[in-house]
Amino acid sequence: MKKYLLLVAVVVSIQVSAQEKWFSGSFNSNSQYYVDDSKTGDFTEDDRFRSNNYLKLDALYKNFSFGVQIEGYVPQAILNFSPTFNKEIGLATYFANYKNEKLDITVGHFYEQFGSGLVLRSWEDRELGINNALMGGKVNYTPINAIQLTALYGKQRKGFELSNGEVFGLDSEINITDLLKSTNSTLNIGLSAVRRVNEEATNTNPNFNKNTDAFSGRLNFSKGNIYSNIEYVFKTEDALVELGTVNTNKLAEGNAFIFNTGYSKKGFGIDATFRRLENMNFYSDREEDGNIYNQQVVNYLPSLTKQHDYSLANIYVYQAQPKLSYNPLGKAGEIGTQIDIYYNLKKGSALGGKYGTKLALNYATWYGLDAKYNIVDRTYSSEFLTFGNKYFTDLNLEVRKKWSKQWASLFTIGNIYYNKKYIEETVGDVRATTVMAESTYKYAPKKSIRVEAQHLWTKDDKKNWLAGTLEVNLSPRVSFFATDMYNYGNETKKIHYYNFGGSFTKNSTRIALNYGRQRGGLVCVGGVCRFVPESTGFGLALSTTF
Repeated sequence: MKKYLLLVAVVVSIQVSAQEKWFSGSFNSNSQYYVDDSKTGDFTEDDRFRSNNYLKLDALYKNFSFGVQIEGYVPQAILNFSPTFNKEIGLATYFANYKNEKLDITVGHFYEQFGSGLVLRSWEDRELGINNALMGGKVNYTPINAIQLTALYGKQRKGFELSNGEVFGLDSEINITDLLKSTNSTLNIGLSAVRRVNEEATNTNPNFNKNTDAFSGRLNFSKGNIYSNIEYVFKTEDALVELGTVNTNKLAEGNAFIFNTGYSKKGFGIDATFRRLENMNFYSDREEDGNIYNQQVVNYLPSLTKQHDYSLANIYVYQAQPKLSYNPLGKAGEIGTQIDIYYNLKKGSALGGKYGTKLALNYATWYGLDAKYNIVDRTYSSEFLTFGNKYFTDLNLEVRKKWSKQWASLFTIGNIYYNKKYIEETVGDVRATTVMAESTYKYAPKKSIRVEAQHLWTKDDKKNWLAGTLEVNLSPRVSFFATDMYNYGNETKKIHYYNFGGSFTKNSTRIALNYGRQRGGLVCVGGVCRFVPESTGFGLALSTTF
């Protein structure tokens, strides 16, 4: 606790002294104090108080910029973050950058994404405990406006250390319409190549290649109200990894294909995506393949489903299944689609009413690849465009309605199929229906009350759930909330997952306090998830920029 208070004091002193425009920074802190609870269980780990803290400092001088990020996990990271975040206070990332009209050079830690991320994406998400920044060097070169070239080399961040594996990358973006000076449409072509070099310590195959390459080609096109993009990835042979064991005698190639298209105009839009992944797990160190902390992931494979804002709709949440495995089940990847349709009922119409009504329909369905597996030899053969076992389906309709200048509502109904056998590799499946309704009433300028109610029906798994939220915003600075999720249908463990608290905001500083229970399960951001265990305790969140 003393080190935590010292870190906050340092931030305050830096914020007071940061008056020049060339210097900026931010500080974020997320702290938990865990308590015993007869329902969620006693806290049996070390250190009831835990805190994740991030101090980011940036400086700019002419064409040069510099940055550092100092992180502190006092005395440990909050539950279920990677144990590699193991310093109470330490230098996590740093960089120096030079940039002019044609050249952009970075030395140190950096983030990058090629195309949609199917071959490479390095990024940070503090809520998920992900920071797979590359430590090395990156050069972006723009010889003309229509052409952008990128070359990079680095080792991925692994907590406060670095991966053993090395990552090399080349990327090109060519704007064909700029080259042809066309104004009627947009056409971009992209080509990428990524090499992961990782010497396997337990290699028993004298012919094993320590290099794994991934090549990507993509095309983006738009004209008028229509847009589409397509990308294909080929990954060279790599070792089979099962249950943390690397088998260099069993090799397999991988590939990915994604196609997205859509049409939009005022009041109407449709977007459809088809994706197929086969053996596309890609980690800087092979032995990290499939780790529960999302560490050392080279590429970006989020689940393509609706990202729900409501707690009950996130109980049975899908995660992308790109991995090849034979134990305990034969799986080679996934194939599926997602479709979004948006339509606005006109203002003044019979159904639209005075302020109009917004409709959003989403459908996502995902299957395993249709493949035949030889469990003994660890080989398989797959079909390209045929569907195997069903993994997941989500069909939902959302209705947004404004009744008056003060009153607005939102209604959602959804139906989910969730195959626990193949997604979680446990047993059973779940068919559930969820209904959510919320209303917001502005009782004064900049003051509002929001009420939310949810229900989930299912005869499977833990049966029915009920949830509710009350949120009061007294001003743009002060707000309070209370929530509860009740698993009343559970025959063996009926439990209220309640949570209440509030926040205060002034200028660029926000402080939030809460107390309650955490439901065990997945916390997801942008289609990427991490597992959190059940717990009860107090929470403190602090964020500020300067």
